[in-house]
Amino acid sequence: MTQMPTLTYEARPDAAAKPAPEGAPKVIELPRPDLLSGISLLAALSFRASTREFSPAPLPKRTLGALLWAADGINRPISGGRTAPSPHGRQEIDIYVALPQGVYRYDPATHSLVLKRAIDARGMTGYQDFVGAAPLDLVYVVRTSKLLTLPPAQRDTFSAITAGAISQNVSLFCASAGLATVVRGWINHRLLADALSLNEDEVPILAQTVGMNVVSPT
Repeated sequence: MTQMPTLTYEARPDAAAKPAPEGAPKVIELPRPDLLSGISLLAALSFRASTREFSPAPLPKRTLGALLWAADGINRPISGGRTAPSPHGRQEIDIYVALPQGVYRYDPATHSLVLKRAIDARGMTGYQDFVGAAPLDLVYVVRTSKLLTLPPAQRDTFSAITAGAISQNVSLFCASAGLATVVRGWINHRLLADALSLNEDEVPILAQTVGMNVVSPT
């Protein structure tokens, strides 16, 4: 029998958290998205692709706000419905945003970022060499306490469905906005949970890097 090769899970030498610049804001208010901007859905699908090269340039706040609203923002204010489907409406996935100035949690209700930890944890969100250099890494975290009333066999499936829907929303937004992105499942769950200061019932399951496309020299 041929033995399948296994991936090594050794952290990169530069993966340790770095000090963030002083004065990281505790809350970042995000601009509301322009719902008439962007290209058609079919055009975005035609451009959707995974990219592993990113410009280090930071995303404008307006772009960041539109990105996170597209990911899992509230699109039906009366009911609190989100842009991403969640089985039984559990809304069990939180989006954590690793920026140079700190780790933030996206709050859909206020459309803002709430500071969790004032460190640069981008390099801890995966094993690939680009994760620490790109301007933004998203981490999708399951709040398992929201799934306790479901049969155990459904919990992992349901949370994976929600995370997949959110990551596809991000991918389509990036295609529409001309941004680069890649979804990553190769993460060190324990290391990342510590970096994000997660509680025992919170589990990171997926990460996604976003940034500007690298411009080739002419």
